[in-house]
Amino acid sequence: MEKPLDKLFDKFLQGQAIFRDRTALRPTYVPESLPYRDDQMNRIGSILGPALRGAPPSNILCYGKTGTGKTVVARYVLDMLVSKAKDSGVNAPLTAFVNCRIVGTNYRVLKRLCDQIDATMPDGSEVPFTGLPTDEIREVLKNKLDSNPSILTVVLDEVDSLLKRDAGQGNDILYGLTRMNGELENSRISIIGISNDLTFKEMLDPRVLSTLGEEEVIFSPYNAVELKGILEQRVALAFNTDAIGDEGVINLVGALAAQEHGDARRALDLLRTAGELAERKGDEKVTQNHVREAQKVIERDTITETVKTLPMQSKAVLFAVYVLASKGQQNIFTGECYNVYSDIAKSLSIDTLTQRRVSDLISELDMLGLINTSVISKGRYGRTKRIKLAVSKKQIGVILDDDVRLSNIARDLESD
Repeated sequence: MEKPLDKLFDKFLQGQAIFRDRTALRPTYVPESLPYRDDQMNRIGSILGPALRGAPPSNILCYGKTGTGKTVVARYVLDMLVSKAKDSGVNAPLTAFVNCRIVGTNYRVLKRLCDQIDATMPDGSEVPFTGLPTDEIREVLKNKLDSNPSILTVVLDEVDSLLKRDAGQGNDILYGLTRMNGELENSRISIIGISNDLTFKEMLDPRVLSTLGEEEVIFSPYNAVELKGILEQRVALAFNTDAIGDEGVINLVGALAAQEHGDARRALDLLRTAGELAERKGDEKVTQNHVREAQKVIERDTITETVKTLPMQSKAVLFAVYVLASKGQQNIFTGECYNVYSDIAKSLSIDTLTQRRVSDLISELDMLGLINTSVISKGRYGRTKRIKLAVSKKQIGVILDDDVRLSNIARDLESD
């Protein structure tokens, strides 16, 4: 007796394959050539070049909105640097990559660096995921580097998230890394910080800023023509011949991504999702209808992922707005939001922030597109923010149900 899944899998086996290599549409994929980023590649390459002679490069800060090629350019240049060193018979620089949105504590950053350069404990065991003093992990890292003279280049992707999560701890992490050169005898560390926030430097402690911000590289958004060129390159790599219905598919993806401030990552995600939708339906070609359907899927998934990865304080503020909106309140002001937030913070047993700090978090949520705010004047009573949810209450509610603590607290507040 044929099982239901047999028919589903048979459809994939028998149907015409859409993809040749779908990994070419992933953000982490590094192609053999990077169009429209020659200036940035040359700038970073000229800064890192001294590593080929054993000299420590300057630290670099790369700025630009999401999807402007910062991460892929950094990976590309480092790969070329290591390859050139090996071909020339010189000591190849070490490289390490840390996504600061995922690895957010001093210990975990050091642990990730130890893992990538194969540093082990004095007894030869692997560095544990947690449980040791941070100073001990620092010693393990330093001893490994000094045991074989080398240059370690550390890429800190989304480095701004360290400070947004906890400014004090974020500055401590960066300060520790930038000052480690003073503790090393035979090796040196250089840092490439990648930030989506153009105001990132304003959050840095002055002592960190003086050493971290030695060189800056700006990544401007791609325009529609450049996005089309990038998409054409990736289509040739990712899709089988004739899998794209017509040129209008690429034009539409490029136009939609250009509306999002030239986000190439979004363009590639949109194209990949459209291809996957066509594949699941058993269609032989990707059409503009698949692209428009993919856009809806990505928007829904992006909001869900954004909310789930928010720090708990930001979640508490967002759900304060959600509670007030669920009660039918049309005009939500900062003071009312703060009162509900305070109740949520107490119920979650987290620190209750000041109203000024909550106002900053409201601005960050506005920047993420989860809420809309407008500043209004109350005459002699000063100014306040009028707040509205920018996404549907239903969608926030579904995400809320995945967090039992917040779900129970929100229900209690809604029933008050």
